[in-house]
Amino acid sequence: MKYFQLIFSPTGGTKKVADAVTKHWDSVVETIDLSDAEADFSQCTFNVEDVVLIALPSFAGRVPSVAVERLQKVHGNSAKCILVCVYGNRAYEDTLAEMEDAARASGFDIIAAISAVAEHSIMHQYAAGRPDAEDLSQLEGFARRIKEKLDSSLDSGKIQIPGNRPYKKSGGAGLVPKATKDCINCGLCARQCPVKAIDPADVRSTDSKRCISCMRCVTQCPHNAREINRAIVSAASLAIKKACSVRKESELFI
Repeated sequence: MKYFQLIFSPTGGTKKVADAVTKHWDSVVETIDLSDAEADFSQCTFNVEDVVLIALPSFAGRVPSVAVERLQKVHGNSAKCILVCVYGNRAYEDTLAEMEDAARASGFDIIAAISAVAEHSIMHQYAAGRPDAEDLSQLEGFARRIKEKLDSSLDSGKIQIPGNRPYKKSGGAGLVPKATKDCINCGLCARQCPVKAIDPADVRSTDSKRCISCMRCVTQCPHNAREINRAIVSAASLAIKKACSVRKESELFI
């Protein structure tokens, strides 16, 4: 039995949650980065003996379309699968349902699903510092329950995963980071962009139709030379303040 993580984590929050689960399995876990724009995911093949944790972020209640496209190129071949959706304490809405459909279409056998909270990638005041100690303790408990199920020969049937079909309408990117006067054209943002939205020859040029507002370029820039429109962020923050004011907890579906 081999263990894997399939992760799309532009700013690191989703990976923190995934690592918090898999580190309690007492096994070597290989990580496959779904944010790698250069990778050929059609070459990614598992078998029925493998265990694969698929961890994706929720963007406005949906899975980033590029993550779904890359996941659907993978060959699951009935490998055991755990779904993990990570959101910024507002709501994950149809994210897990969309992940379930994509994973099944790729041939995975879903045995569990988790929703978890990480610091909001744009409005950092929401879920600041999460996953925190309480989150990590919960995720450890989930990991042990999942491992017990993996080690058991019992089949508990299809997992009841929340979400709607058809899914909610996905929102546009809207928040496209721009280079500031501090930019030195090092090109790191272009190399790191999961969707190649930034022109490597001119990093001040960003394709707004490709950009998914994942904020990787903002967090990765060593000179803090990329930012988004603060007025728009402020307005968006106020719009979701009520929904984000109550602490959401991790959930396990098993």
